[in-house]
Amino acid sequence: RVASALEVPERGDKLVHDLRIRCDEIREVASRLKNKPTVACIEWIEPMMAAGNWMPTLIEMAGGRNLFGKAGEHSPWMKFEELVAADPEVILIAPCGFGIPRASEELHLLQKQNRWKQIRAVRDGRVFVADGNQYFNRPGPRIVESLEILAEVIHPHTFRFDHEGEGWRAIG
Repeated sequence: RVASALEVPERGDKLVHDLRIRCDEIREVASRLKNKPTVACIEWIEPMMAAGNWMPTLIEMAGGRNLFGKAGEHSPWMKFEELVAADPEVILIAPCGFGIPRASEELHLLQKQNRWKQIRAVRDGRVFVADGNQYFNRPGPRIVESLEILAEVIHPHTFRFDHEGEGWRAIG
């Protein structure tokens, strides 16, 4: 629609086509993977909120099994005890409106919880903080980069798009 309004509809059509190809390629590769790790995507830390809307779909497309939130529905509130009980293999923390530095400042709220270190993702070093502001909290063309980031953190031996550092980083 933007390209049409700017009287260059063919450029818009090409962009949409190219973005769809990138998504389809990731979905195709991920669909062939045997291992589908469980993923908890946290959109807000205190109070805790899981990612909803388009995030469950992206997690599935990237080859993960979403634990919280439903596709097309608002992001649900959750309790820390639910996170512990689900024992995810991967945790992605992408607070709404926060970049990596600000999101990292909030991590202590999770890390101070008594059972934090008992969660499989924490024990296995598979906790990641992402730039929610730039990549996850608004739909738009960058949603393809969001999918690439998810693919990288869920299946690091299969996907490499070089978003580490700018789009996400591992928590030590």
